[in-house]
Amino acid sequence: MIESIFVESFGPIKHAEIDALGQINLFIGHNGSGKTFLLKALYSSVKTIEAYKRGKEQRTEKEILADKLYWMFQAPELGELVRKGDNSLRFSMKSNRDETFTYSFGNSTTKSVSSVKNTFAPKSDNTIFIPAKEILSLRDVILEARENFNAFGFDDAYYDLAKALRPTGKGKNVKSFADARKDLSSAIGGRIAFDEKQKSWFFYGENNRKYDLSLTSEGIKKLSILDALLGNHYLSKNSIVIIDEAEANLHPEMIAKFMDIVYLLAKGGLQFFISSHSYFVIKKLYVMAQKHQMSIPTWSFDNGEATRFDLKDEMPENAIVNESIRLYKEEIGVL
Repeated sequence: MIESIFVESFGPIKHAEIDALGQINLFIGHNGSGKTFLLKALYSSVKTIEAYKRGKEQRTEKEILADKLYWMFQAPELGELVRKGDNSLRFSMKSNRDETFTYSFGNSTTKSVSSVKNTFAPKSDNTIFIPAKEILSLRDVILEARENFNAFGFDDAYYDLAKALRPTGKGKNVKSFADARKDLSSAIGGRIAFDEKQKSWFFYGENNRKYDLSLTSEGIKKLSILDALLGNHYLSKNSIVIIDEAEANLHPEMIAKFMDIVYLLAKGGLQFFISSHSYFVIKKLYVMAQKHQMSIPTWSFDNGEATRFDLKDEMPENAIVNESIRLYKEEIGVL
């Protein structure tokens, strides 16, 4: 499990010490405050560790990391990731086993990272990044754009997810995963499955009726992605799941059900990193933290820095929460 992250002069982030992380971690803040930058930086690092010496991989950590940063941020030169006005950036993360992964580079860096230190043991588990936009209906387009044209457009979060979406595998899931899949099926009113004859994904609703994915909502397809990754065993007990804008395309009731599923999976061992602009996400996780007496570290990004809260103790001080309070007071004043 990732225990802490340190970021300095990375994109919009001036300085952030993200420590005492838990099974579920929430990042909130204005657009452009650095939430997604941090999630992408974390993902790039964890995927570098996972890829290093796995299978037939011959590249060094430096080569894997440089390639991952290039495709995740799609910056022509890596030096462009350094915060404007600063000379270099630093990233560091630490596990609960005291393993560390650190790197740094300057604003003149092109396509190589010269300083990388890694003490993480090889990982067999998979990390996944679920972006705000669903990708099931675009899976073939994403794969073709990268593999045939090697072109910018879809970053590595989309490409890796497209590759991870394989047909459902055989074998039982651990109980918490199986329970989460049942809840997912109930929430979306069905399930998705891969049709081997037509070589495509379809949605199976009430009475196992088959629908083309184009006829299902983006919210249903988004939650179906998580079900597919559990069903094909891409995700395992110690996997990390990063969700950008968890509320995207989901109405409040579905958001609440989604967060309940996240809780079940976190109990099963998955570690979650979630970004959000939604009061419903924050409030649901706050209620969850109170109900289960569970620590949910929450980081509020503003002015290039991050402030820590814990939903087990309090609601965070943040523009999202403040605006909700302001609207409530405005409503009281009108009635």
